[in-house]
Amino acid sequence: MNSFIPYGRQDINQHDIDAVVEVLRSDWITQGSAIERFEKAVANYCGAKYAVAVSSATAALHIACLAAGLGKGDSLWTSPNTFVASANCGLYCGAIVDFVDINPHTYNLSVDELEHKLAWAKQQGCLPKVVIPVHLAGQSCEMERIAVLAQQYGFQVIEDAAHAIGGGYQHKPIGSCAFSDMAVFSFHPVKIITTGEGGMVLTNQKDLYEKLLRLRTHGITRNPEFIQGESHGSWYYQQLELGFNYRITDIQAALGVSQLARLDEFVERRRFLANRYNQLLQDLPLILPWQHPDTESSWHLYVIQLQLDKILKTHRKVFEELRQGGIGVNLHYIPVHTQPYYQQLGFSLGDFPAAERYYHQAISLPLYYSLSQENQNKVITTLQEIIL
Repeated sequence: MNSFIPYGRQDINQHDIDAVVEVLRSDWITQGSAIERFEKAVANYCGAKYAVAVSSATAALHIACLAAGLGKGDSLWTSPNTFVASANCGLYCGAIVDFVDINPHTYNLSVDELEHKLAWAKQQGCLPKVVIPVHLAGQSCEMERIAVLAQQYGFQVIEDAAHAIGGGYQHKPIGSCAFSDMAVFSFHPVKIITTGEGGMVLTNQKDLYEKLLRLRTHGITRNPEFIQGESHGSWYYQQLELGFNYRITDIQAALGVSQLARLDEFVERRRFLANRYNQLLQDLPLILPWQHPDTESSWHLYVIQLQLDKILKTHRKVFEELRQGGIGVNLHYIPVHTQPYYQQLGFSLGDFPAAERYYHQAISLPLYYSLSQENQNKVITTLQEIIL
């Protein structure tokens, strides 16, 4: 048994290693065919028409916002219960960022709150151009309701599905973009599949796809369909807009293709471990993660909330004693609006009370493919000893 149990970690097997070595021995270690294979494999798995792989999920969010036309004077709304990248991507575009408080049961953006805020914003003449619902821990937001509001109020929807590859909503894979314009995945090592670092944008709209491709590579195209005037020759390219070097490598893409082949296995194991947590923690003074009946979570995270009125210790004390006991718990997330940078933009404590209450009670327990039942038992026993 390991002495320290992390909250998450990658699982790399020999096939993954062989796939990477094969690329390293090839002629193309970047800008080669492995990238397109990875994109097509993920798009096919999710049932989306197009996919664009990039260097990180942050890069994916950035170019998705730019492809949506987000710019200076526009507004982006997202959940305060997320990593800062979900909001920062709007600031990168010069937009105004605002938040919609969370549903206290799912910990995702509250669609009821969104509906109320949209009605207010319409009266004020400040409707958002983009809304980014975040699928926290692998559970989808209520995307059908959000899509109806998008149609009614005229905003675009970018799913932050960084946690959620392998999950489902209304019996469709997350990433199908059935109720959104674009969806973004992350392939960081603690995510469900990994490319080391890496991300991807999926969409069903060809115009967005073409723009995402250009934005990934400096705004440059070689596609004759978009060349202005006559081509100078087979070497010719044009920069049509200000883009970025957000490319992923073939080394990473090869790892991604290999990992994707095990995605269902990874998710099945995570669901088994989550169900086991549910069974073995149910009698403790905890709020266990609730699942919306329309969703099938991929369980990137298993988040508990402490019932602090029944525990004779503070949130911080429980967290630190778990760490001291060799349990690598974490906290997802510190509400974005409470960060000093966002406080300087005008946000204050108390602005989004549901997200703040969640933060003061939440702890992410270890959950990953190779977590053994023995180590999971250690997590549960240690937690029980600390809070009882």
